[in-house]
Amino acid sequence: MPTRLNAAFTALLAAALFGATTPLAKALLGTLAPVMVAGLFYLGSGLGLAALIGVRHWRRGTDAPADSNRIPRADIPWLAGAIAAGGVAGPALLMLGLSTTPAATSALLLNLESVFTALIAWVVFRENVDTQVALGMAAIVAGGVALSWQPGATGVSPGALLIAGACLCWAIDNNLTRKVSANDAMTIACIKGLVAGAVNFGLALALGARLPGLASAAAAMLTGFAGYGVSLVLFVVALRHLGTARTGAYFSVAPLFGVTLALALWPALPTPLFWVATALMALGVWLHLRERHEHEHTHAALEHTHSHRHDAHHQHTHDFPWDGNEPHTHPHRHEVVTHSHPHFPDIHHRHRH
Repeated sequence: MPTRLNAAFTALLAAALFGATTPLAKALLGTLAPVMVAGLFYLGSGLGLAALIGVRHWRRGTDAPADSNRIPRADIPWLAGAIAAGGVAGPALLMLGLSTTPAATSALLLNLESVFTALIAWVVFRENVDTQVALGMAAIVAGGVALSWQPGATGVSPGALLIAGACLCWAIDNNLTRKVSANDAMTIACIKGLVAGAVNFGLALALGARLPGLASAAAAMLTGFAGYGVSLVLFVVALRHLGTARTGAYFSVAPLFGVTLALALWPALPTPLFWVATALMALGVWLHLRERHEHEHTHAALEHTHSHRHDAHHQHTHDFPWDGNEPHTHPHRHEVVTHSHPHFPDIHHRHRH
């Protein structure tokens, strides 16, 4: 299977896991405050991934390079900005906005995240975009609007601006995370979960929320581990191979998975708009999968660390014992090379056009 399809499937799986958290969170909100749910989701994400990292380290023993999972100092500001925007400011603005905004309006406004993500990627970070990708993005966004549209809903509360601000924060988070996506995805997601979880949990207690019962806390943290933790790991991997706008487009189909799960948990006939949304999102994904971007380009010298195979971009020797297994992770250097082949704005193809 081509790398493009692997990366697209990874992004869609991330969307499915994240989308599934919405109907599952609905049951938890009956007993827990919204900010407390957010805190437990993030804590479950961070603690669960920390446990997996520990198991992975134990299984690897001393064979792997000691710094294969270390975040370089130059990347820390990008990661800190992503956590501040997406893990702290975003959830806070969302909770404040939800308190004064109708549910239908909120659902529609949340589609702004993918729009803001793409605009920042294209305008600020100069990520490549062609007509087919833009049309695919538009189809997916239109599907999201159709999925969350509720006829008869009127009025936009002042909280709508706060929700739009939350979407902007998450879009900034997505683009800043792209800057560190070459690093170990599990480490990035773990740090995000622990910091955002601690902040949101503390905020919930400061706002008067009661400590949750053991069963409720365990359910929320387990949901957060899958829907926020594993999902974010997959999202970072997809960022590494597809770039921000394309990954954000795939990820924006998450509500479709959430609605599908909700219909399975609480059986009901899908509305006509559900099928319209499904068709539009399928069209958008198809347009993205059909993309073929190829031209002669030059790779500048680059040193970084990420999981890789010894393909055309990774012809290097090793200064440590290697058993020949791929993929593997270690710091490595790319020499200057000029060639032509189909590519995406991944971590090796962030050149100007």
